[in-house]
Amino acid sequence: MPDTIQDKLNLLQDLIKRAQAQGADAADAVFAQGTSLSLSWRKGEVEQLERSEGQDLGLRVFVGKSQAIVSSSDIGKTALDELVERAVAMAKMVPADPYAGLADPDQLATEFLDFDMFDPSQPSAEELTESARVAEEAGLEVSGVSNSEGASAGFSQSSIAFAASNGFAHTYQRSRHSLSASMLAGEGTGMERDYDYTGAVWAEDLQGAAAIGRSAGERAVRRLNPKKAKTQQVPVVFDHRAARSLVGHLSSAINGSSIARGTSFLKDKMGADIFAPSITIVDDPHRMRGLRSAAFDDEGIATQRRNIIDQGKLTTWLLDLRSARQLGLHSTGHAGRGVSSPPSPGASNLYLQAGELSVADLIKDIKAGFLVTELIGMGVSTVTGDYSRGASGFWIEDGEIAHAVSEVTVAGHLKDMFMSMTPANDLKFLYGVDAPTVRIEGMTLAGA
Repeated sequence: MPDTIQDKLNLLQDLIKRAQAQGADAADAVFAQGTSLSLSWRKGEVEQLERSEGQDLGLRVFVGKSQAIVSSSDIGKTALDELVERAVAMAKMVPADPYAGLADPDQLATEFLDFDMFDPSQPSAEELTESARVAEEAGLEVSGVSNSEGASAGFSQSSIAFAASNGFAHTYQRSRHSLSASMLAGEGTGMERDYDYTGAVWAEDLQGAAAIGRSAGERAVRRLNPKKAKTQQVPVVFDHRAARSLVGHLSSAINGSSIARGTSFLKDKMGADIFAPSITIVDDPHRMRGLRSAAFDDEGIATQRRNIIDQGKLTTWLLDLRSARQLGLHSTGHAGRGVSSPPSPGASNLYLQAGELSVADLIKDIKAGFLVTELIGMGVSTVTGDYSRGASGFWIEDGEIAHAVSEVTVAGHLKDMFMSMTPANDLKFLYGVDAPTVRIEGMTLAGA
């Protein structure tokens, strides 16, 4: 196993040279090493404890415009000899892709800023156990909580090396820590559940275990005794956990691969106003300690902070090299890949900027409406823009939360939903795709 950063790069560069010696016109390679520890705790006992360590190597070779990718977890000489031979042979047999290929040398990143993406500390199993125990006990202490679905704690560290025959060679490290708790309230068929979660690059940035447990318990209790709702058109408010999915739908709709295939309802909306002027959505790969921060993408292209939506206007697609070439554009530095797959475009730290209103002010003029706290099912098409999802949450009456609601469907069209969106000021960075609570006017609520 390679011991140092330079050992990893030397391994990849040697592999690329061997592929070229066997007939490849170009090649790139990725080497990933990782360590993780995860623990599940329920009712005062450890349910599951898993530790994993692994390594994987992927080689992509080009013969003309034909490409092939082969991966292996075995980096012994014999295995790598077979890997190179198989990759080149496959590339000689597959059809050509006119848009495939490495970045030109003048496209490559030249500055490698440090975004504080690696926490070197490794919590022990005992420390994770203590965090999970505290979270569960705090949840069980909440009045009305009847049981626990458990708490989970974990961390992971990874080291990635990337090299290509165009001269690019670089490495980076990542870490991630997480803690969650899920509580049950009520009894029998009237039982309700809810959870809370915290995740961060550095352990010191996690929310406290007791706070996570209490929040999970309080959320579960609030959901007790839900009522049905009648079918009607009302303002629908998505809390920050549910609202992030709306940002995710935008990300899918402006993915360069979808645009190039013509399979997005936004395919002809570049430069158009698709949100209200008050809306800005940012993709920021340079955010310090961001879960998806990076100085370069997985094709070696420099990343940059972009307002994907700038005062309501769509400013860019998310492009890797292939989709950019297909559209006659330039890569936006959004390529991601695994060791066994080709690059494809995707967002980094994507978020809807917070508004100025508190959540209370956002809903205070709603005579009758619905607050979504959980979404169910995947009835969303980014091809047509049609939106329909099962939901649960709370009924809003005269500007106040009145009672829990379950078994309803919220429906609309993403084009109309985007244009009528108003954000609150409660943005939290938890997942990599994030949003504050948002209000959307005139959605269809399908109930009893």
